[in-house]
Amino acid sequence: MTTKTKRLDLRALTTAGLLVAALGIAVLWAAGVDFPVAVPPGIVILVVGALVVALVRTRWTLAVGAFLGAFILVGFWISPDGRDNLTGDHGAAVGSGQAIEVVGALVALVAGSMATRAAYRAAT
Repeated sequence: MTTKTKRLDLRALTTAGLLVAALGIAVLWAAGVDFPVAVPPGIVILVVGALVVALVRTRWTLAVGAFLGAFILVGFWISPDGRDNLTGDHGAAVGSGQAIEVVGALVALVAGSMATRAAYRAAT
């Protein structure tokens, strides 16, 4: 497998991770978790980020995916309800949504970091 093929696979994996994290937020929303506005901003941010990573073919867009994954994970850790949601203290649907969000964000962070590293190494 060539470096370019690996990068494309990592780009697709980063995009998928962002979309899965957005799906997790949608599950949280459907399960009744309160958000500050009508549509959770995380869904919009992650979907737009996934579109940027998938459609804009520059090296820095891969870093956007990694950054958004890290951003969601930091938000999870500083949230007062994040760990309680994950352990199911607020119900199974909320726990599932939180788990989906965290897994998607982790995938986006790792794949986006690897893709960014590979893209910048290939350029030198």
